[in-house]
Amino acid sequence: MKRIAYAAMLSLVATGVFAADLPPAAPPPQAPAVYVPAALPAYNWGGIYVGINGGWGFGKATWTSRLGSGSDSDNGGVVGGTLGFNYQMNAFVFGVEGDFDYSGINTGTSNSVCNISGTCQTGNTWLSTVRGRAGYAFDRVLLYLTAGGVFGSVQTTFNGVTTTRTQEGWTAGLGVEYAFAQNWTAKLEYLYADLGSTSVNCSSAGCLAVPPAGTPINASVSLTDSLVRVGVNYKFNF
Repeated sequence: MKRIAYAAMLSLVATGVFAADLPPAAPPPQAPAVYVPAALPAYNWGGIYVGINGGWGFGKATWTSRLGSGSDSDNGGVVGGTLGFNYQMNAFVFGVEGDFDYSGINTGTSNSVCNISGTCQTGNTWLSTVRGRAGYAFDRVLLYLTAGGVFGSVQTTFNGVTTTRTQEGWTAGLGVEYAFAQNWTAKLEYLYADLGSTSVNCSSAGCLAVPPAGTPINASVSLTDSLVRVGVNYKFNF
């Protein structure tokens, strides 16, 4: 019995010594680290910006006289500059924008629209708008509505007599703008512009050749156009 107990003690001692000589157990495997990119800050639309714009205008000029009325389609290109200011409150963006464009919008010459013996033509050589803007930003994408005043030249040629007047009216539209870099944005917008009506007095021989003889024909001309423009702006941070 003593021998059995002695053998057991020797076995325990030997096991402990052998275990002390073994290297420590390896830690359990760790899950691989997952890279989480840092979130980019939301784009800030606030600031003053300048830019260029260009596009196409199309609409109609309507002549009205005591002999009746008629309309003719006009179209042409526009190109110019833009100046504006935005203020952002959460995702809502409010601002004011102005632009000045050279305009090549023209009806060409007609011998039926003005309802007189002779020809008439309507053109527009420049356009300018001053508008408010209100929109909602989806980070770098801004959807907006805009409305305000429009100013422009209305050039009429009535049986060889050319008259140019500066007209004013109203404009409204909508657009989308995208910030493709920190300070650069690109936009696409549509505007409807109504420049009102202007009077034209034709006293040339062609106008006087209608009954009663010798009576000048007074006419009014109204001009409405749609503008589709693209633009690129540079924004100054504040």
